Amino acid sequence: MNASEPRPQPAAASPDLAQLHALMRARDFAGALAAGEALLTASPAHRDVRLLVAVAQRYLGRIPDALASLATLERQHPRFSRLYEERGRCCVELRRAREAVEAFLTAVNLNHALAGSWSMLEGLYRMTGEAQNAAMAGSHVATLKNIPPDIVAATAFFMDGDLDAAEALVRAWLLKNGDHVEGMRLLARIGIARRIYDDPELLLAAVLERAPDYRAARQEYAEVLIELHRHEEAHRHIEMLLKDEPESRLLRMLDAAALVGLGEHERAISIYRGLLGTPADADVHLSIAHALKTLGKSPEAIDSYRKAAQLRPDFGDAYWSLANLKTYRFGPQELAQMRTALAAPATGAVDRYHLCFALAKALEDQGEYAESFQFYELGNRLKHAEIRYRPAITENNTRRQIEVCTTEFFASRKGWGTPQQGPIFVVGLPRSGSTLLEQILASHSQVEGTQELPNIQQIVSTLRGRESEGTESRYPRILESLTEADFRQLGEKYLGDTRAYRTGKPFFVDKNPNNFRHLGLVHLMLPNARIIDARREPMACCFSNLKQLFANGQEFTYGTEEIARYYRTYLDLMEHWDRVLPGQILRVHHEDVVGDLEGNVRRMLEFCGLPFEPQCLVFHETQRSVRTASSEQVRQAINREGLDQWKHFEPWLGPLKGALGDALTRYREQ
Repeated sequence: MNASEPRPQPAAASPDLAQLHALMRARDFAGALAAGEALLTASPAHRDVRLLVAVAQRYLGRIPDALASLATLERQHPRFSRLYEERGRCCVELRRAREAVEAFLTAVNLNHALAGSWSMLEGLYRMTGEAQNAAMAGSHVATLKNIPPDIVAATAFFMDGDLDAAEALVRAWLLKNGDHVEGMRLLARIGIARRIYDDPELLLAAVLERAPDYRAARQEYAEVLIELHRHEEAHRHIEMLLKDEPESRLLRMLDAAALVGLGEHERAISIYRGLLGTPADADVHLSIAHALKTLGKSPEAIDSYRKAAQLRPDFGDAYWSLANLKTYRFGPQELAQMRTALAAPATGAVDRYHLCFALAKALEDQGEYAESFQFYELGNRLKHAEIRYRPAITENNTRRQIEVCTTEFFASRKGWGTPQQGPIFVVGLPRSGSTLLEQILASHSQVEGTQELPNIQQIVSTLRGRESEGTESRYPRILESLTEADFRQLGEKYLGDTRAYRTGKPFFVDKNPNNFRHLGLVHLMLPNARIIDARREPMACCFSNLKQLFANGQEFTYGTEEIARYYRTYLDLMEHWDRVLPGQILRVHHEDVVGDLEGNVRRMLEFCGLPFEPQCLVFHETQRSVRTASSEQVRQAINREGLDQWKHFEPWLGPLKGALGDALTRYREQ
């Protein structure tokens, strides 16, 4: 295909678009134009149709019309690389070489895999006597020629955001031709774009085995390791890269992120502050503020969040981070700025839902509950549109846990695993009071407070292995085939891998709430671990989740039906664990802790085999890093303020009550 021909269609194209491509391939440009214009009548913002209309207009010699179509397309999709490539071709037809070069350069800056644009640039530069630029463009042409055409095409789709088309094309090529470094890296990048990290970790590790000097792949591997909370490994890879590029801004940002994960917040802040003074200051100020918040330095954190918002007035994350302090109150000017940013057409989707959650919290604090609820609803709807959560997967896994992990199953494996007594698991749902319980326990002289450790989830991912769509997961069935030595090794691995987050105290808290789904595995690995179930009244818990915009994961929290189903599944599974592991789990209701702090503190410490220490009652005075949404709340003395906050929104919560059903009473019956 030469540089002036229309591009192949994405694999997931609609039938109408497929017909339009067929007309283009048949060179029936008049028919394609008529069909495209008809489609645009129904869908005027359809990106690919409008591009093909412009291509057809160019082939028909209607260059001004083509340029007008491309101008419309630019307003609708300003980062679509192929519109600029097509504009370059139109300028070539008009013999406007300088404008053509500008258009092709814009295209390749957005999408480096546009072989046609590089080829056109090479020719244009030669024509205008710019030998050095021609050589540069020619080197890109040569590089792309050394990569299989399907992988180049898939990369181009990926760069323009066509993830489904890119994945289908590269997977098909790899399946037919076997491993290829660029193909595997592209597949990893697609996974990263979808915020799925287990497969990219395996793919990038394989790439680095074959090409250990591939710096871009190593950098992406470090980024994935950070997302997987494997901060020590990430730090090692980043240090390797920094040896050759010590001044790289991106690598220094990654280094600071890894240090934050390791709890070395002061070192991270020092790196971030060394990066100030560049155009991307807003992001740096946000990162500094997050680290300061974790250290409990609220006034300094607030100052940095405000600086981030001043530098980028539509920076939704900066406003939401202020709201997420839970104790911050917005002024009239900040509210006006948020409303202006939300109304601006140029505000991106991510900033938009961050602004919604921030506005909702601000209006709730002012007692404007009706409008607040509207923004919570809109924020959840916008966030829900970008996630791929399917409740049936969690529910099916729960059913299989119940089938596999029976009383007889545990009886036949009694005493398996490693006997160490250090871990204290605090499980439940997010926003259930687990951070409060962790802070209480971490105030004890023998207990280390860590964070929401990812290690159990990582072990589960390893046991699950790579799965294909529609196939039944190996986990938890694989638990039946593991030996006593296997579980002991897994327990020792957990203890070893979590050592980076501990200082040597005999007990430590792992408060990843989602671990409730894997308590069978936890018991088989660590039979002497303590397990505390932090439980909160379902309406308060579920609505608190609907009000929360999480940094990562917890995708079940962005819809009324989803959070209610998840809560009910949680009750089902915890009821099962109580039945098959009697006496192994202590249930602590948030409302009871608020009503009788000392009684519940003594109860928890006794369950953990720890002597009572009065400092656990003044937990808010304990100085430590806290990384969850409740970080500011647990630095205050306990109060009843949050117990019934949901009732302000009761007029609009009928669907949530209905979806919860008998969970409204069952949560207390276990």
